[in-house]
Amino acid sequence: MPLILQVFLGLVFMAHGAQNLFGAFGGPGMGGFTASITPIGLTPPVFWAWVVAIVEFFGGLFIFLGVFTRVAALLIIVDMLGAMVTVNWKAGFFWTKGGLEFPPTLAVIALTLVITGPGFVSLDRALGIEKTET
Repeated sequence: MPLILQVFLGLVFMAHGAQNLFGAFGGPGMGGFTASITPIGLTPPVFWAWVVAIVEFFGGLFIFLGVFTRVAALLIIVDMLGAMVTVNWKAGFFWTKGGLEFPPTLAVIALTLVITGPGFVSLDRALGIEKTET
């Protein structure tokens, strides 16, 4: 079961991070992303934009590959908690209005990977960072 969560969560965050870092998939790129977080009040906004974009893209990549899975998943949880507090909380629950519906779902998937570790197909297991399930 962790493999399904690992692949899904990794792909979601790689895609979202690619939007912010590179402007891929119709995303804003770093200039637009920085401009979008400036009104939130995170200072300095350029620094925090880079931190968030790197955590999302590389955290997603690491989770997808199953390398340093627990650490990457923990960083994703922190990222989602930050998004919930700074952006989504004031919009209510439903995602259609920019609310909390989706970020906690992703955080719970990440928490599952923190607790269980990666699936049976992972670099963590191949490299001996995580023990192979028996």
